[in-house]
Amino acid sequence: MHRACQLAGALLLAAASAFAADIATLRNGFQIRHERREQNGATTRLYLTAAPNGSYIDVPAEQIVLLEHEELPPAPPAASSVPVRDIQELVNAASERHLVDADLIASVIHAESNFDPRAQSPKGALGLMQLMPGTAAQLGVQDAFQPEANIEAGSRYLRDLLLRYNGDVAKALAAYNAGPQRVDQYRGVPPYSETHAYVARVIRDFNRKKLTARAVSAPPSTARSPRAPKKQAGAETSSPKASGPTAPPGAALQIPPPRRASAARMGWHARPGQAGPTPASPDRGL
Repeated sequence: MHRACQLAGALLLAAASAFAADIATLRNGFQIRHERREQNGATTRLYLTAAPNGSYIDVPAEQIVLLEHEELPPAPPAASSVPVRDIQELVNAASERHLVDADLIASVIHAESNFDPRAQSPKGALGLMQLMPGTAAQLGVQDAFQPEANIEAGSRYLRDLLLRYNGDVAKALAAYNAGPQRVDQYRGVPPYSETHAYVARVIRDFNRKKLTARAVSAPPSTARSPRAPKKQAGAETSSPKASGPTAPPGAALQIPPPRRASAARMGWHARPGQAGPTPASPDRGL
């Protein structure tokens, strides 16, 4: 009981200490930020504050799968917010350059920063597409809070991940969230609850955009025309003609099914001799 209360309190304190120096990732996917740690046999003591007698939590050493040092990001510069319409224009331009579906890019931005150019995570991810400082530097980004540069680099990185995993959107998104090394290690979406929720959220938003666009562009459905009134004996009447397509007696109207989205619209553009994408759905490996 004491250990359970201690663990619950530690997780709350870990969430509050967003600027701690180190991160311990557990096998169950939880992450605990801490200032320092001590090894006591088979137990690792994680100190959550810098105070000598501060709060701590004891964790079995075998449950810790990764210890990382957290680099504190610089304070974001003062910048005015960017309208979502302007962001969408930047997304469309990046989509054309890197051949990644614009809706997929927009769904990633929605999940990562909710379209806030100045978004900054406790782990140091910056800007609209939440680029880590190291990734931003590799992609040649000097100011990750600049919307155009951030979307350009994030879209290029997302394209590289789609190519790396042969169009498997779920794996590409998992790698964007947890890192390619984790996807390679587990040969799929890693067993982190945060990553599973992230992949499902992006794919759900992406599918919603596609279904909305399909509903808007689909032709209106046609209904059967009302029955003509019965002729009275000796009366000459004519039934009104029904507008729209008609069907033979006893047959239902056949409405063409909506066209399926092409592979290019799913965020993948195959090269000659290359296979198409693996369809992504929220229940794939989640």
